[in-house]
Amino acid sequence: MTEQSQTDTVPASESRSATAAAPRTRSARARFSDGNQRQILGLLAVLVILIAVGSFTTDNFFEVSNLVLLLSQASIIGVLSIGMTFVIISGGIDLSVGAIIALASVWATTGATQEFGLWGMLFTAVVVAGVCGLINGVLIAYGGLVSLIVTIAGLASYRGMATLISGGQPQVVRVDGFGAIATTEFLGIPLLVYMFAATVVLGWLLLNRTTFGRHVFAVGGNAEAARLAGIDVRRIRTIVFVLSGLCCAVAAIMLTARTATGASTHGNLYELDAIAAVILGGTLLSGGRGTLIGSILGVVVFTTVNNIFVLNNLSTPIQQIAKGVIIVIAVLLQRRANKESAG
Repeated sequence: MTEQSQTDTVPASESRSATAAAPRTRSARARFSDGNQRQILGLLAVLVILIAVGSFTTDNFFEVSNLVLLLSQASIIGVLSIGMTFVIISGGIDLSVGAIIALASVWATTGATQEFGLWGMLFTAVVVAGVCGLINGVLIAYGGLVSLIVTIAGLASYRGMATLISGGQPQVVRVDGFGAIATTEFLGIPLLVYMFAATVVLGWLLLNRTTFGRHVFAVGGNAEAARLAGIDVRRIRTIVFVLSGLCCAVAAIMLTARTATGASTHGNLYELDAIAAVILGGTLLSGGRGTLIGSILGVVVFTTVNNIFVLNNLSTPIQQIAKGVIIVIAVLLQRRANKESAG
């Protein structure tokens, strides 16, 4: 008997046990669903408060140019948070996303790549970021390594590769049409926001309306039980990191178009913003529970906080302190909600 067949074989007694436990599992899911709804309502309330604060503390919060800027900034981190939500729900973490953005942007803007035009640059960004995600996933799923360690190594090595390729210097985009990705608008809304919205819809459908999405939740909730139920845990873990890489590709394209450059400094600390937004949105760090809608609201809340700080000329260190405080509060609220659900 092969290793794979041994892995997928489920003893009858274990199957009966899993069946007997099903009602309890559904009850737990219902409790967590109620918790997610409360989390989303809480985030909406926080967002309303922030909007009120922004309108009272600055005169130009509701100016069209500021709102367009806010939406564009939220779009880039938002795309990252979609991939991060999949990873964290599956029980992992990805600290390499910012470095993957840098590497994809640099590789897509080299002189050799730009000779292939717009589609060559887009293809290169997708392939590079997807391969980085695949490497992470294979090392974690099949190499048996911890995602924290693998992605920290990726954070260092991918950004190092970006610096090596670019020589530490920004690479200017010379291809006509690439910048239009950031400047094009429909009905007054930037194309970047539409790209973000399309990614959200695809991610939501994949997570909530497919067998793969159910398997992601199962693996994050209890990997051993998922294995006994016949789910290929290693394949699921690999795919979620590839998805994270592909989201990095989209974010890299958006950021490169906005700045008209590819740089090894792109995406610096973006992984922290994405993780913070996902946690704030109610996704459990331990895996198994989460919602994309909550993650998106978390992104909007963080982006609005940053925007208010910038409009009020508050320094970057104060912004970072505020983010840290918000993350701690979000985790504490998660723990409280978990205890209440367990009770």
